[in-house]
Amino acid sequence: MPRANRLKLLLLMTAAAMTLCGADAHTEGDVQPTNDLPNPYRTVAPWGKLPEGRTWGALNAVAIDNDGESVWVADRCGANPDIPPGASAFQYDSCAGSTLPPVLKFDSSGNLLKSFGAGMFIFPHKIFMDRDGNVWMVDERSANERERKKHPEESGKGHTVVKFSPDGKVLLTLGKAGVAGDPPDALTEPTSIVVAPNGDLFISEGHSGQAVDARPDTVARISKFTKDGKFIKSFGKLGSGPVEFRTPHDLAMDPQGRLFVADRGNMRIQILDQDGTFIAEWKQFSRPSGIYLRNDMIYVADSESNGVAPHPGWKRGMRIGSLKDGNVLYRIPDPIEMKGTSAAEGVAVDVKGNVYGGEVGPRQLVKHILIH
Repeated sequence: MPRANRLKLLLLMTAAAMTLCGADAHTEGDVQPTNDLPNPYRTVAPWGKLPEGRTWGALNAVAIDNDGESVWVADRCGANPDIPPGASAFQYDSCAGSTLPPVLKFDSSGNLLKSFGAGMFIFPHKIFMDRDGNVWMVDERSANERERKKHPEESGKGHTVVKFSPDGKVLLTLGKAGVAGDPPDALTEPTSIVVAPNGDLFISEGHSGQAVDARPDTVARISKFTKDGKFIKSFGKLGSGPVEFRTPHDLAMDPQGRLFVADRGNMRIQILDQDGTFIAEWKQFSRPSGIYLRNDMIYVADSESNGVAPHPGWKRGMRIGSLKDGNVLYRIPDPIEMKGTSAAEGVAVDVKGNVYGGEVGPRQLVKHILIH
């Protein structure tokens, strides 16, 4: 039996056992931390062979090619030599002033196959592969004051989503480069994109919503476009109620067409329909930065608990559960337990059930190999 199928069987068996024991993934109120769970993986960190002289920068953009095995990654153009010790990766790790290509494709053995996108982005945030093999890149912010002072030519980049062909040809750009604003012309801090089966595009916006001092008018929404980039609607606002967000950090869509939102600042996953109607919330996956769905399973990266953001009792790592009922069955602990910095924000799963993590604080790509 293939390893991915074995893991799926283990998940279903564990879910059934939890149901018999009275486990309820949809319990209202406080949810007990899901920390003490089995880990059926062996971790290789770092993973992926970079060209000589290049080191990883912060990265949370990871996706699997349609071949099921190749891995697409976007990092922030290598390590920034100017970053002070302990400084925020959000402020210092970027592609401003770099000539390195941030979009990288690796084979299943970690060999670099191709790269592109040099000089196009400031802050690569998420990457998505659509069913036609096109690569979507999300550039979350424009150059900050320090970067503009050092690299004034970078002021016209950021706040965009770019669609590439598999070979790096630009096919479509959404947003007004370098300018934060509202659709249809502009985007504000886009964080992720997912493409529906009919081609509609869903883009999450608003990275700043989880700040304690976030203004009430801080952008926290999802914007919907046609496959050709025609604006349809936006939904959501800053808050903690249904269809309200505090940093919608990542998106995924299940085979039923339900939209899964990593509502990171609210420490929950929100499940919505494609019109923006609330369906459910799941808090048992902790503080989600990344979501990936495959074979009736949900993989969630928690990069901030236990050291970065307040979430008492919860530990960072990747939680794996049943997409059907939300029961959490496994947890991959952080390869590096670092306080004061974030770890795996990006997550992707290949056809064999191996899990890839894009880590911001440790600045590395890791591979968790299924051992059952």
